[in-house]
Amino acid sequence: MAFNFYMPDIGEGVVEGEIVAWKVKEGDRVKLDQPLVDVMTDKATVELPSPRAGTITRINFKDGQICPVGQILVVIEDDGAVASPEPSKSENGHGHGQAPATRPAASAPASGAGTAIQVVDRTAPPSGGADGRGHAPVVEATASRLRVLATPATRRLARQLGVEIGRVPATGKHGRVTTQDVRGYSPNGGQVPDAGSGAPARPQHAPIAIARGGEEERIPLRGIRKKIAEAMARSVHTAAHFTYVEEIDMTELVSVRERAKARAAERGVRLNYLPFIVKAVVSGLKRWPQLNASLDEQTQELVRKKYYHIGIAAQGPQGLAVSVVREADRRSIFDLSREIDRLGEAVKSGSATREDLTGSTFTISSLGKLGGVLATPIINFPEVAILGVHKIEERPAVRNGQIVARHLMNLSISVDHRLADGWDGAMFLQDVKTLLEDPTTMFMELV
Repeated sequence: MAFNFYMPDIGEGVVEGEIVAWKVKEGDRVKLDQPLVDVMTDKATVELPSPRAGTITRINFKDGQICPVGQILVVIEDDGAVASPEPSKSENGHGHGQAPATRPAASAPASGAGTAIQVVDRTAPPSGGADGRGHAPVVEATASRLRVLATPATRRLARQLGVEIGRVPATGKHGRVTTQDVRGYSPNGGQVPDAGSGAPARPQHAPIAIARGGEEERIPLRGIRKKIAEAMARSVHTAAHFTYVEEIDMTELVSVRERAKARAAERGVRLNYLPFIVKAVVSGLKRWPQLNASLDEQTQELVRKKYYHIGIAAQGPQGLAVSVVREADRRSIFDLSREIDRLGEAVKSGSATREDLTGSTFTISSLGKLGGVLATPIINFPEVAILGVHKIEERPAVRNGQIVARHLMNLSISVDHRLADGWDGAMFLQDVKTLLEDPTTMFMELV
């Protein structure tokens, strides 16, 4: 019998996934857990394994196409299976985006951790910032949101109308919330406020066509490059960026690292400066919690997070990737170094999991020795700030009236001015500077 393999619904508002590359074709025989297809996650490509042994009879989405959650991705002929019918509206009871009752449990990947797909949330940026009075309420991070199926246009309409989409009764197929549902639920009859009543909407423009002007190569914008483009555009069009720069005298820390390298090597650790910077950042975030936060656009709440998952933005073989050091505040310098190395290798080899690449609360962007003198990094949306780390080099400096050679480095921080002030960013960076310039104070801060 034919087995319908649906694109899984993993919640958190995601509604669709991008097909990167099929590893099978129609007519192929497949085994249980055999890789079927590469699917784009937030920052990585993962393999989706076959939930059945059988013959591929139909592939519904080609490379580069978008498969919505709940749609049949592929059909597998399995002599021992019962056909899994496409669920109807009456079967799921309009359950606010919950998985249809008739969908078989085996529709999810069968091989366990590391293979579950993260589908892409292509929701447009919000139409507003704070609550209209200039202030967003502050709450602590709480439980995850309701699972809701809705298109990006529907979600944008809900934000414009001030409707909490998780409360809207769904009448669409598979329990999907429609634009009509949102307008019907809205207390003002579904009329979108004019431009004078809220923050500016995202600028709209017609797609630009590039005429052929000679010999050229055209590469489809898809996969990780497309995700990077979308993420950068959303951040720039949503967050109000400002950048503050400070010069750091790293001379003492250079000396500390040199003395610690031998002990680190005995433990199999390659010690660089990034673990020290992570420690200083975490300490600063504890003093300035408004920078370890995100704006919940749906509820218009500023969520200050009391956990410290530090993103490390670096170049990978497929483009920019942000790996995440979880619970950085609880790790030693050596442990941070091991984890940063592990994540870096996972990104290079393409084996990084969704857990490795999502969930950061604050991001550090570093190009190492190629870090340059200054940059204005783009915030890793929906975070509040990102720190740019630049190269360390010996330069002349005046100390006690004398010109001496010191190891100097610039740090630049970009902050979302909607949610934090220039004072916050400057004071945070001053705290980081103090710890890096006097490592003894940093070690006193360790927990």
